[in-house]
Amino acid sequence: MKTTEIIHHIPQSQQRQYLLVPFEMPAATERVEIAYAYPHNQNVPLEAQIGQFTQKERVNRIDLGLIAPDGSQVGASGSSREVIFVSTTEATSGYHPNPLNPGTWQVMIGAYVVATEGVDVTIRLTFTPKTRRWLKGDLHTHTLASDGILTLEHLARHAREHGLDFIAVTDHNQPVLRASFPKVEGLTIIPGMEWTHYQGHANFFGIEKPYEGSFFSNTADEATNKFRQARENGALISINHPLESSFGFHFDLDVIPWDLIEVWNGPMRPRNIETIAWWDQMLKTGKRQVAVCGSDYHQDTVFQRLANPTMNVLSWSASEGDILEAVRAGHSYFTYSPTDLQVTLDVEGKTYGDSVRWRKGLEACLHAFGLEAGDQVKLIDQDGERTLFSAPSQGTWQAAQPVSKPGYIRLEIWRTFYPGLPMLPALVTNPIWFEK
Repeated sequence: MKTTEIIHHIPQSQQRQYLLVPFEMPAATERVEIAYAYPHNQNVPLEAQIGQFTQKERVNRIDLGLIAPDGSQVGASGSSREVIFVSTTEATSGYHPNPLNPGTWQVMIGAYVVATEGVDVTIRLTFTPKTRRWLKGDLHTHTLASDGILTLEHLARHAREHGLDFIAVTDHNQPVLRASFPKVEGLTIIPGMEWTHYQGHANFFGIEKPYEGSFFSNTADEATNKFRQARENGALISINHPLESSFGFHFDLDVIPWDLIEVWNGPMRPRNIETIAWWDQMLKTGKRQVAVCGSDYHQDTVFQRLANPTMNVLSWSASEGDILEAVRAGHSYFTYSPTDLQVTLDVEGKTYGDSVRWRKGLEACLHAFGLEAGDQVKLIDQDGERTLFSAPSQGTWQAAQPVSKPGYIRLEIWRTFYPGLPMLPALVTNPIWFEK
């Protein structure tokens, strides 16, 4: 944490004025706490029939507020609170969650009552820097606004009960407004929409209104225009379940703009394995394509559960912007549920989604957690795949793996979920890239 203290003197001549005290917000700040103090009272001796009486007299009353660099009011609390905080996801009552962008911010102090001699106001600013952490979420969910069965509030609470940190709401052709989001502590809700067409589905993340007019398109050009508008408006675009027999994607991927490919949709099944292999062929040709997963949740059934699969994202904060930036960068891996199963990758401080300059002697440090007996840890690169380790029992495993040449590596953990059934992927990671 970093702390800054500012002492601002207010002369009585400025009583009943609002004053602005500037400060610099450091880059990569997750939370700012503002505490202020000043002498409220002075003691005034009064005559008494017996003994001596000292009266406390209120001589200073100073209000507090916060102004963002663009001049907008982040919040105001009068003189009722001595300490307030603001972050991107939460804030003290009377203040709004706000991106803590670097730049010049201003503490607003209202000189409501000022003593004759003036008053010194001490402002103490405490900045909490961002730190990367793994967050669990689901990027593909539906509510009763389309063909799900839960309200948005019920879905959000359901997600938090499942241990999720974020969800994206992606109803079919129905945009969702941030103003409608319920407040569920610990959960970030990301606005989205599943653009749904007879020729394919795609999720538009992070935007309330991706395009003008209606969703429908009767030609490939009209569909492409929807995607272009969404991209221009700032949406992050995912191609959903591209190889499904009934709901596959049949528009030209070389023409429309898109960012992500959903390789794991709903419970693991042959079509997902086929899609993962198709994506891996893209990687082998050198295409740096980021993958995502999503449960496509509508309701709890024998074959469908929220966060099956789960998107695990390495994010700088729980804010919508940081989560989507991590998704875009491929700082992620996918698991069959919100499980403790995890495999971390470190190559000179870099991980999934990053690029590293290759050199002889380069090693990847691997650490797998939550393994079950029989689990297989596989490494996939441009030359194919190989099993690095088979777990003899429950436990963890770590190793250093040489990186033999430029290209990429990614990891998978395969598991036998029920005796007698074939092994299936339980965890899939995005790749890390090695440049010449």
